[in-house]
Amino acid sequence: MATVVGSIGLTHNPTYPGLIAKNGPDYAPRLAYGRLRQELASLKPDVIVMFDTDHLNTFFLDNLPIFAIGVDDSFAGPCDEVPLVPRYTAPSHRALAYHLRSEAVTAGFDLALVQAFEADHSVFVPLHFLTPEMNIPVIPIFISGHNHFARGHMSPMPSARRCFELGQTIRAAIERWPQPMRVVTIGSGAISLDVHGTKIAPGLFVGVPDPSWVERVHKHLKDDRVADLVDQTTPARLRSAGNVAGEILNWIAMMGSANRGAPVWSKALPDEGFIYAAWH
Repeated sequence: MATVVGSIGLTHNPTYPGLIAKNGPDYAPRLAYGRLRQELASLKPDVIVMFDTDHLNTFFLDNLPIFAIGVDDSFAGPCDEVPLVPRYTAPSHRALAYHLRSEAVTAGFDLALVQAFEADHSVFVPLHFLTPEMNIPVIPIFISGHNHFARGHMSPMPSARRCFELGQTIRAAIERWPQPMRVVTIGSGAISLDVHGTKIAPGLFVGVPDPSWVERVHKHLKDDRVADLVDQTTPARLRSAGNVAGEILNWIAMMGSANRGAPVWSKALPDEGFIYAAWH
């Protein structure tokens, strides 16, 4: 059977490729991505399953699923502008993706089927840093995790409990895959962030409304208090943490898919709104 051999949580900030190229070797995000690249390599995955949130690039307001899964042999991206990130084609695993969707639908999750698709920086910025060779098949699972964005409203978001249960369902489906396979699950997103919203200083387009929430989430992860994290990730909390803070739902789904326990390594950058972590 297939096995979830590890999990990774990180950010997909589209400005980081440029900032990492500009700043020196001690730049904290560079070090964090470098550590996670080592962790991923040590896990030797056959497939990556990535929980992420699209930014109205794969989907739009006329077709905006709460949950969706990419089912194809490959997909390209990023389908938005990300400085210093080339256009990639990532391999995928159509048969496993179809199996995950079938098992999830049977369990009561209505995962929209996405084929012949592209993905944005939420998928390709992590891949750019972790596996730029694009030699590991990737299955993206999209979770609608923004309060509002651009010209329209994207809420309501799914509950943290529902996302955790989705992760548990995906893990069980992976374990029912009949062939041996090493799978790493990834949660891609911010913890506190506001983009072109109302919770940032005048004249800025991005900010971190609630660094203390980042610190609290990090403490829950280090203390293996996932149940408390799920309980505290309420709609009100996410609204106060910024219009992009719902991306933590990707982390919570990843936690549902992971072995329980504290991460083997983690790093919080509260003033940036981000956390990086790895589980074996």
